[in-house]
Formats: sequence, C-alpha cells, structure tokens
Amino acid sequence: MSSNKTYKIPFLLLSVLLIILTFVNVSLGSVTIPFQDVVAIFFGDDTIKESWQTIILNFRVPKAITAILVGSGLSISGLLMQTLFRNPLAGPFVLGISSGASLGVALLILGSSLFGGVFMSFAFSNWALTIAASTGSFLVLFAVIIAAQKVRNTMSILIIGLMFGSVTAAVISVLAYFSEAEQIQQYMFWSFGSLGNLSWQEIGVFLVIYLIGIIATFSIIKPLNSFLLGENYAKSLGINIKKNRNIILLITSLLTGVITAFSGPIAFIGLAVPHITKLIFTTSNHKILVPAVAILGAIILLICDTVAQLPTSEYTLPINAITSLFGAPVVIWLLVRKKKMYI
Repeated sequence: MSSNKTYKIPFLLLSVLLIILTFVNVSLGSVTIPFQDVVAIFFGDDTIKESWQTIILNFRVPKAITAILVGSGLSISGLLMQTLFRNPLAGPFVLGISSGASLGVALLILGSSLFGGVFMSFAFSNWALTIAASTGSFLVLFAVIIAAQKVRNTMSILIIGLMFGSVTAAVISVLAYFSEAEQIQQYMFWSFGSLGNLSWQEIGVFLVIYLIGIIATFSIIKPLNSFLLGENYAKSLGINIKKNRNIILLITSLLTGVITAFSGPIAFIGLAVPHITKLIFTTSNHKILVPAVAILGAIILLICDTVAQLPTSEYTLPINAITSLFGAPVVIWLLVRKKKMYI
C-alpha cells in the first residue's frame, strides 16, 4: 500500500498532462479556432459558429479519442509481449496480427480487380477496410493460437509469428505486382496509418473491444509479474502457464487487431513506450506499469498526432512517419545501452 503512494504524484502529473494535451490536440488544426471557443463548444455554447462546432465535435474530438485508445492499447500490447517473451525488443506486432490485417486489406484493395466487379464495389463501402483487416487479424490469431498449443517453448511462438509476417508480406508483394498504380497508392495510404477517419459509431465499437482487452489485462496482473522471473518460477507459484500464455496472446491480438483494423498499422509506440515508462516509474510491477503505459502511450500519440497535423497548415503528415521518428531513436538507444532494463 505504501509503495503505491510513491507513484501518486507521477500518475497525477501524467493524468493532468493527458487532459491538457487532449485540449491542445483538439484546439489545433488546419482551421484556426480560438481556445476559448473550443472550451465553450464543450460546454454546449450554441452561439459559436456551426462550422466550428462540426469541426470540433465530429472531427477533432473523435480523432483525439482515437489517439488515446490507439496509444494506450498499443503500449499495453507491447508491455504484454515484452513480459511474455522476456525480450525488450518484442512489440505488439511480433505475432503477425498486424501482418494478417495488412493482408486482409491488401486482398480487398489490391485484389479487387482480380476478383471482379462485385468484390470491387464492396471494397469501397464504409466498413470494408475494417472488416477486411479484422478478418485477416482473426485468421492469423487463430493460426497462432493453434501453434501455441503445439509448442512448449514461448520463443517458438515468437518465431512462428515472425514467419506469418514474412508469408503475408510475400503475398502482399505478389498482389502489388499485379495491381494498378491507383490501387497500390490506396493501399500505401492505408499503411501510413490514420487517426482521423472514424465516426462516433465506429469509435463506439472500437471502445467496447478496447475495454474488454483492458479489463482482461488487469485480471492477469499476478501471472504477468510471475512471468518476469521465468516459467519455472511461475509454475512454482501455481500459475497455469499454458492458460495464461493463451490469455496474453488473446488480449494482445484483440487490442492489436482492432487498432490495426480501425487505424492501420501504427509503428514503434508499442515497442518504445513500455521502456520509457519503466525508466520513469523504475518498477517491474504490472499493477503500476499497466495503467502507467496506458496513460503515457496516449500522451505520446497525442503529441505525435499534434505534430503530424501541422497546426495552421492544410497538410497532414502520415502518423506513422512521426511515430517512427520518435520510436526509432529509442530502439537504437535500447540496443546500445548497456545498463540492464527493468524487464
């Protein structure tokens, strides 16, 4: 109980920073809206320009909420993978879930001309990309879970996930080779990642799946802490290794799959944020780390999104470009750093 008190100030500061950055993110964009008017819109002031109300409530607020969900979800997924594999360079995409989602989208976009007009008409419907990405993620998840039942070594699951990623990348390359330039461009735009294309209805679906993953994560705090010291130690504590390993895989796949389906593949957040969190909180206790990485992941992605939208400019940079510029130096630093990390 006393140990938790030492973390109240960092949690309080991060929570306040998250709220401030959310307002900053909503306030900035290609259309300049005074901050006081943004606040007034939140409080239901109908005297503000209707166009400004539409921009704030239907575009910027959903985008900020998406950034919070994506940032926290990817960070928690990365933490779970680093704990399960006891590998500081494991991320949420090592299972091949993101690759499966990419393959589903590639079959939809790049394969539309190969499969006929009916398929092509479906390819441009509202929920098509989400359904295609979710289907691809689910199929790879199903394959990984089956493989997990057949192998005893956790590292074998990591290798299997990487192999799934290689196979899907090869199929996507073949599809791209036979596709037209316009289709390849559309697929590339999706692969850049995006936080600003979700409606309130889509955010509702996203939020439900996200909450299921978060609640499930908090239910396995004790097994997560035991995995840090190895599977033999976990067994000595009475932890069911196979059951909890499958739960971790399911949670990671659920969060990663829904994030990729709705926002595309967002790089480096899930890999870098857990390490930054461990440096700030100097603990390996998942009771502290899980909420901490969720808050810090949301903060960092909000910052990246604010930078990406180039305030007062009509241009928006790909979110993946900004997260990569942030995450790549962190990964390089991890590789050359000799001091032992909290893993």
